[in-house]
Amino acid sequence: MIATDMKDIATRADIELLVNAFYEKVMKDELLAPVFQHIDLPHHLPVLYNFWASVLLGDQSYKSNPFAKHIHLPIDTKHFDRWLSLFTGTVDEHFAGDKAEEAKQRALSIAGIFQHKLGLLK
Repeated sequence: MIATDMKDIATRADIELLVNAFYEKVMKDELLAPVFQHIDLPHHLPVLYNFWASVLLGDQSYKSNPFAKHIHLPIDTKHFDRWLSLFTGTVDEHFAGDKAEEAKQRALSIAGIFQHKLGLLK
């Protein structure tokens, strides 16, 4: 393992940093921005903080169904590939450690499940 001065994801503040940095990229991305431009980010970001804090920190603050929010979006595998690329890159820019690796693995798993449920994977 390479020595690094980057810290791991450990707190809600870390989750907020990750989500904010990630969505800053999403909203500037030529492929993803049009899909998510209708979202009220000031309202939606706390929901995303809760989701990732529940997934990574076990805080049980997320009480919804993430798949249901994505069912009607005009997305396909290329959108998921870009989402994963941006998410993984954002994690790697800000964090290093077991939770950072878990975040990337969870994102990969979520993308796979969503694509399967949407009938995008054969």
